[in-house]
Amino acid sequence: MAKDMEIDIGIEADQRARIADGLARVLADSYTLYIKTHNFHWNVTGPMFHTLHAMFEQQYTELATAVDEVAERIRALGAFAPGSYKAFSDLTAIPEETGVPAAEDMIRQLVKGHETVARTARGVFPIVEEAGDEPTADLLTQRMQIHEKTAWMLRSLLQ
Repeated sequence: MAKDMEIDIGIEADQRARIADGLARVLADSYTLYIKTHNFHWNVTGPMFHTLHAMFEQQYTELATAVDEVAERIRALGAFAPGSYKAFSDLTAIPEETGVPAAEDMIRQLVKGHETVARTARGVFPIVEEAGDEPTADLLTQRMQIHEKTAWMLRSLLQ
């Protein structure tokens, strides 16, 4: 029978736990945004249908990969990743959309969602930097770049 091995990656256990907690919020925001984007992909209507349908598909596909990367980083730090709607609902700062808004309202909601994920990721940085956790810093930097660029592109559709 194998014994549990201690994690010895140069980051203290309490720091790993705090980073994992922050990443869990990033994961919850990302997954909630994934669901919202997929919903909008299915339900968008109007003159911008084709453009938005295709754009939303690219965005939810990218988010599907992102949630896996964030969850795997949480696991590498020795914590369990949240993985239920209830857990995500408790952790996310992104409001759920239960209706079918107009296309421009979908765009506005997604801009706010991408900005929220970027802010959540940015908020984890102080503990990541304090711990010298370069892999998580790299992951968060990549996520912020993608969310900020996506928010800009979506915002441009409204001008």
